[in-house]
Amino acid sequence: MSGTGAPASGDNGQGMGAGGAPRIQILSQYIKDLSFENPGAPGSLTGRPQIDMGVDLQAKRLEPQLFEVELKLRIDAKGPDGKPVFVLELAYAGLLQIVNVPDDVLQQVLLIEGPHMLFPYARRIISDAVRDGGMPPLMIEPIDFLQLYQARVAQATAAPQGTA
Repeated sequence: MSGTGAPASGDNGQGMGAGGAPRIQILSQYIKDLSFENPGAPGSLTGRPQIDMGVDLQAKRLEPQLFEVELKLRIDAKGPDGKPVFVLELAYAGLLQIVNVPDDVLQQVLLIEGPHMLFPYARRIISDAVRDGGMPPLMIEPIDFLQLYQARVAQATAAPQGTA
C-alpha cells in the first residue's frame, strides 16, 4: 500500500517481455481542477437549461508502466433567453499502471479504456457540484470514448500539420 506503487516488481509480473496477461490498474484518481460558476443565480434556479458539453482527453507517461490519464469536461448551461445559467469545468485524472500491453495499442488503452474507467467518478462529481449549485441534478449520458478516439485519429490523419 505504498503511495508510489510502480517500482515494486517481482510478484506482480510487471516485466513487459514476460508474456503475461495485459493488466490495467487505477492506482489513484483525483480532481486536478474544478470550477463552478453560477452567474444567473438566484433567477436561473428554476427550469431546465440547455446543456452543451465538451470533452478532452490527455495521457502522459510518468514511468515505464505508470501513466496519467486526464479527462477534461466542460459544461455550459444556458437559459431559454441564451444567457449563461452555469458553467462547470472539471479536470479529473487517474494514475494508471499498465502492464503487458503492446506499444501499438497503448494509445488506444490510454484514451479509450482509461477514461472509461474514470468517467463514473467524474460524472458523480459533476452531478454533486451542479446540485450543490442549486440546479436540478445533472446526469451525463455515458460517453463513447472509442468514437472520440476514432474522431481524433481521423482528424490527425486529415491534418498532418495539425497541433500536437
